[in-house]
Amino acid sequence: MYIAHYMTKSPLTVRPETTIGEAKAILETKHFRHLPVVGDNDRLLGMITDRDIRSAYPSCVDTGRSHKDEFLKISQSPVCEIMSFDVVYLSSFATIDDALILLDRQRVGALPVVDDNHKVIGIFSVRDLIKAYTVLFGLGERGSALVGVKDDGKPRPLTRIVHTLEEHDIHFSRVVRSKGILPGRQPQTISVRVNTMNLRAVHQALEEAGFTVDPMRPEQQ
Repeated sequence: MYIAHYMTKSPLTVRPETTIGEAKAILETKHFRHLPVVGDNDRLLGMITDRDIRSAYPSCVDTGRSHKDEFLKISQSPVCEIMSFDVVYLSSFATIDDALILLDRQRVGALPVVDDNHKVIGIFSVRDLIKAYTVLFGLGERGSALVGVKDDGKPRPLTRIVHTLEEHDIHFSRVVRSKGILPGRQPQTISVRVNTMNLRAVHQALEEAGFTVDPMRPEQQ
């Protein structure tokens, strides 16, 4: 659950005096979109992105002499002139849920990860987040399926579902009841991620326990 298990460790970084042209070359060569900017002892100072660099250069429509001079001037300028200083970051003890909230709230594609001394030790991207949840919930594995179960309104539905699945030796990785995820739809549906090739047995076990399986066809993944 901790991002330390899924982040890119010891990421490439640049210094404030690194030129924009050099940063641009790194991003293009390595197929990155974000580069942490660090100072002494690799302490985080800011972030530069491919969007920052694209915005810094003049429009490609103009190809005259002035355009070339401006292009060269920008390429030789330091990244500190265009980088973001007010950077949100994660600690290595942050969870993937913490990362999800921050990535969504800040609307960024990646976040630097720092230690107690503010030293950059990793970077965690949206791609890393997807990979983490894929591994955590077994998405894409053979036999992985999402099953909807109607909340019957009786006490402790999650406990009863877990008990039923374990009693029938049905492997599962998630049982979630989210409030308000399906507005206007009653009764509320509980999502169950199971790992089995016999979905019929899952439905039968749940129905025998008094639950109603959502009539929507489960998505096999």
